[in-house]
Parts: sequence; structure tokens; C-alpha cells
Amino acid sequence: MKKHILSQTVERLEEEFLAWGEQRWRAGQLLDWIYRKHVSSFAACTNLSKTLRQKLEGHFSFYIPPLLHQSDPGDETQKFLWKLEDGSLVESVLLEAPSESESTQEGRGSAGRKTLCLSTQVGCAYGCKFCASGRSGFVRNLTAAEMVEQFLGVERWNRARGYDLPERWISNIVVMGMGEPLANYEELLCALSILNAPWGGGVGARKITISTSGLVPEILRLAAEPEQYRLAISLHGASDEVRSRIMPINRKYPLAALLKACGEYQRAKGRMISFEYILIERLNDTPEQCHGLAAIARRFHAHVNLISYNRVEGCDFSRPPAEVIQRFYRELLSLGVSTTLRQEKGGDLDAACGQLRLRKMQDLAEGPFPS
Repeated sequence: MKKHILSQTVERLEEEFLAWGEQRWRAGQLLDWIYRKHVSSFAACTNLSKTLRQKLEGHFSFYIPPLLHQSDPGDETQKFLWKLEDGSLVESVLLEAPSESESTQEGRGSAGRKTLCLSTQVGCAYGCKFCASGRSGFVRNLTAAEMVEQFLGVERWNRARGYDLPERWISNIVVMGMGEPLANYEELLCALSILNAPWGGGVGARKITISTSGLVPEILRLAAEPEQYRLAISLHGASDEVRSRIMPINRKYPLAALLKACGEYQRAKGRMISFEYILIERLNDTPEQCHGLAAIARRFHAHVNLISYNRVEGCDFSRPPAEVIQRFYRELLSLGVSTTLRQEKGGDLDAACGQLRLRKMQDLAEGPFPS
């Protein structure tokens, strides 16, 4: 089976080119075509010889997943659904924070923070009760190339809209999409090294955040890596009782073990960590949970991202009333916790990660699906 070109580093390509009798610097030319000129085939790399392009065709895959669905391009949150080579479906999300100068559609692409939320697996094996990603079970890990292609695909799609975009447009990456990132550790680190590299995605390590539901051994492993990636913990409960009800991983790695690993990571990196906390009515929105969360956050001088629960089809959980959400948020602030409240779209069944994939899979089961 051919290796995908998007899984290759410049060092690997240089070795391959030398073995073919090609000059080392040709590898840089190829990568410039892929990551700067955004080509989608070897044939488009016109300053490479025909012989070299034929060798590349024979040794490497350059499959580009078709885009099956894209949400309203006028939204500041754009959802993309890709069809992978084996027919699996995977989502990625672009979060735009326009600058004050981006008052026209033509100017939207030129400034402001553009954060891409990457998926790392098709489905998920960790079974968080509130999450759509694992509702159809775990299918497989994504390859490094499939993660890199989400990045390039979103940039390629926005360029095709006719915007005059800079060479590198996506400024931040959060690995918080479908799947448990640290359960696909090797491929994840390979993909991030490519997206971080100056010849690749060019996204600084400190602008890349890896989220985990709490895989303690992998958190410790990540702490030993040289890169300064940020760490986010999907906490969603400030006690073992609450967390175990909604996150089965907590039974294997309870809060004490998880928080100890967070301390090791913070000591190794000297970086602030963050906690993700989805507010679920009458479960984790109580004053006791608020005070417990505040104590954890203060212990690590951490930032808390509060997220209003988004209804998942087939789940019994509900979003707390607006006044409860606001009270929880204000109480965290009063307790000295750096907190952001993110309000999701209330009625959008496809708003949370994994839901768009589930809806499209239902469509596929019910009738012909576009290729």
C-alpha cells in the first residue's frame, strides 16, 4: 500500500529523493507546492521533472477526500464533513474570530484568528455519555495524512471561494474533534509535527492545543515531548461520582490520578493548562460542582472553558436554564477563576462535534448517498 505524501516529513523525502538519484533540495520544492501553492496532485508540480513526478505517483498516494457537506459559509463556525478513501466520514470545524477590519466578506480571510478543530478518529471508543462522536462506536484511527488533509482541505476550500488569503491562513489548531486524540498518539504527533513545521502548516506549537478525556499514561508521555503543545482536559465533573457517571475513563483514571498527571505536565512544560466543562442540567451545574471546579482550577492556575450542553439525539441530558448557566459562570469568576463562557447554538442538532457525521450516516442508511 502506498504511503500518503501528507504523512512525509522533509527529512524522509530528502532521503527518498537521494535514493532515486535526485537532488535533496527537490524535496523542498515538492513541499512548497503542497503547503504553499495548495496543489492536489503531483502533475501540478510543474517545476519537477516528468520523471520525478512519475516516481512520486508510483511511490506515494495523494488522495484528496471529497467534501460532502459544509455549513453556512457566512457563519463564524464552519463545519466540514469529509469522505475518506475507505468511505468513512469525519468532521472538522473552523472557528473564526474576525478582526475589527474584517467588515466585508472580501476582507474576512485576511486577519483575525482562525482556529481549526481537528478530528483524530472515526468514532470513539471512550463512550462519554453526552458526546455524539462515539454513539456509533469506534471505527478506526485516522492516519497522520488524514489529519493534515483536514487542515489543507479547509484552507483549499476557502481559497476556492475567491478570497485573497495569505500564504498561511489558519493560525491555531485545537485537537478537540471526533475521537480521543491521545488514543491515537503516534499518528497525532506525526501530524502535529508536520502542521507545526515551517515547511508544512507553519502553526506554532504554542498555538496547538491537544484535548484529552484523561488518558493518564499518554499525558505523562506528552509531558516528555520537546514540543510546547498546550494541554486541555475534558473535565466535565469536579468529583469522581459525577465524572464517572458521564465519562467511563474516570473509572480507570480517577480524578486524583488525572490531576497528578496534569501537575507533572505543568511542571515539565511550565505552561498553563485549561479545563473544558460542559454544563449539563441537574448533573454538574450545582453549587457544589462549581466550587469543586474552582478549587481544581485554582490549584493549576488554569483557565476554564464553560460550554453550554448541546442536545444530542438519543441522549437524555438537557442544557441548564440560562440563569443557571450565568450563575455558575459568575460564581467561578467571583472565586478567582479565569473563565470563558461559550454559548452553543441552542436548536442546532448538528452543532456538537460528531452530530453532523451521525446525521449523514443516517441519510446513507436510508438511501443513496452522493459520492
